[in-house]
Amino acid sequence: MGEQAQILPGTLDLLILKAVSLGPLHGYGVLLRIAQITASALMIEQGALYPALFRLVRQGLLKASWGTSENNRRAKFYELTAAGRRRLREETDGWNRLAVAIASALAARPEEI
Repeated sequence: MGEQAQILPGTLDLLILKAVSLGPLHGYGVLLRIAQITASALMIEQGALYPALFRLVRQGLLKASWGTSENNRRAKFYELTAAGRRRLREETDGWNRLAVAIASALAARPEEI
């Protein structure tokens, strides 16, 4: 496991949408999935996760329904809506453009300027 990175402002929603796009998850499952897909480089606090899930449901980007978790407990499961899939695509495109631009800036050498 590598060093953990700080999550950037505005990225939590994107990470949640990506995690849920891989399959319906309950809240704690979202935390585990984000840790999994980032090789544990990003760990989300439960205190930040649940308000974000509520906000994404309220915005119509996630759909919530009650079900039974793998340990046989009642849990709220989250799924991506069509609007959520659109937002995920848009946000992913934006972050990919930003990452390329920053990588280009960081690779600049004095002789290239």
